[in-house]
Amino acid sequence: MAGRPRGVADDVILRAAAEVIGRDGPAGFTLAAVAGEVGLVPGTVVQRFGSKRGLLLALADQSVRDAADLAARARADHGSALAALDALVASAAGPLDTPRRYANHLAFLCADLTDPELHERALAVHRAQGAAVGGLLAEAVAAGELRAGTDPAALAATVQTVVAGAGLTWALDREGSLAQRLRRDLTAVLAPYATPGAGTADD
Repeated sequence: MAGRPRGVADDVILRAAAEVIGRDGPAGFTLAAVAGEVGLVPGTVVQRFGSKRGLLLALADQSVRDAADLAARARADHGSALAALDALVASAAGPLDTPRRYANHLAFLCADLTDPELHERALAVHRAQGAAVGGLLAEAVAAGELRAGTDPAALAATVQTVVAGAGLTWALDREGSLAQRLRRDLTAVLAPYATPGAGTADD
């Protein structure tokens, strides 16, 4: 078996694929476009991933792994659970910094919903994110940042629904940045459960 071309790791190609998805959307997502993004020939990408579908599956698998890693990094970087949750929610805006990029990623998500293998991975990401949000909310209840008796699992489901809706609303009205919208709506949904003096920012 031929060795892999040196100097360009798989994760670099996957990041390039995500960039092409956001910039060019479904119509522009080709192996040639991804290869060109990192200075390779399309045949090299085929060698690594087999096909455009193989590349999409690998990118989806990476998204599943990233979902847990993002939560762990957010918690490590912040002194409170609510501050970590705020950072985690805002991080969703990273690759979706313009309405066009949001629309392009949404178009791929719509395709994922009709493809069993891609749907399986999208659902895994959703569940991993829900578990991370629920874990941070449970920690916030235990620490007194949220009222005793708050149901972390139920509130996590609400937070995920609000985050998804906030992105779509922002893409329509285009007021402020997506990160600002996500943080604002997270604060609003948590407000009825917050204890006096609690917030989403670190001291």
